[in-house]
Amino acid sequence: MLPPDNAWNTRIDDPVKFPVHAQSATYLANMSPDTKLHADWGDWSTDHYGIPWQTVPGSQPTVPMTFQTPDESDPGPYPFPQNALVEGGANSGGDMHVLVLDTGTCTLFETWSSTYVGPGWNCGSGAKFDLTSNALRPDGWTSADAAGLPIFPGLVRLAEVQAGSIQHALRFTVSSTQQGYIHPATHAAGKADASLPPMGLRLRLKATFDMSPFSGPAKVVLVAMQQYGLILADNGSDWFVSGDSDDGWSSIMDSCASALSQVKGSDFEAVETGPISTAGL
Repeated sequence: MLPPDNAWNTRIDDPVKFPVHAQSATYLANMSPDTKLHADWGDWSTDHYGIPWQTVPGSQPTVPMTFQTPDESDPGPYPFPQNALVEGGANSGGDMHVLVLDTGTCTLFETWSSTYVGPGWNCGSGAKFDLTSNALRPDGWTSADAAGLPIFPGLVRLAEVQAGSIQHALRFTVSSTQQGYIHPATHAAGKADASLPPMGLRLRLKATFDMSPFSGPAKVVLVAMQQYGLILADNGSDWFVSGDSDDGWSSIMDSCASALSQVKGSDFEAVETGPISTAGL
């Protein structure tokens, strides 16, 4: 999933290479630090919880796409099946993301506010990501996420948890952000308030956090938060960490949710990963 040196795949637990951000305390104070983490993933067939994704072969037929923000969208056609999985279920409201990975070209296609209107799809915006490249979207461009980031690489995925290791950063949201971004983010949708966190801000679970009470799937997620951290990707509920939608979560969801509810925003620190930009906004 993206090159090994991609930002999503870069460990940030070395305090020398990734020192605590000079504004860490300020940002955390404005990110509801007493709020507990929420495991935003789970069962598909019953609750449609989490963000679903699917693969298609290179032979998948492409269909026309209509976007509400065409000026910041990658034009169609996209290889979306008519019955592509929609976050929350078709016509559910909410963000209604669709994530499709073309395994023939290793290209990720993502949309939000997605509705099938034959013969194609009507969406808020759309983005393509070459998963063999570190190329970013143009500065100032959004994606299916407010930060202009891909969603799929930052999900807590069931298969990784079952395998015992997550080796990438995780996507999360907070309610209030500033009008600025840090690469690999390329877009912002916030306020003119420098005390608020920018899109693309990277946070890590503090090294002093006591891991001893945790085990199993929950510990896999928490270790990833210490090693690879979280990337602020969208405005939304405070400290919601995104994961995929899979029926296999049913048997371990309660333990994951319970464990994360013992972790607060104040258990994290922001780290330096680059300057804040407002280019293109």
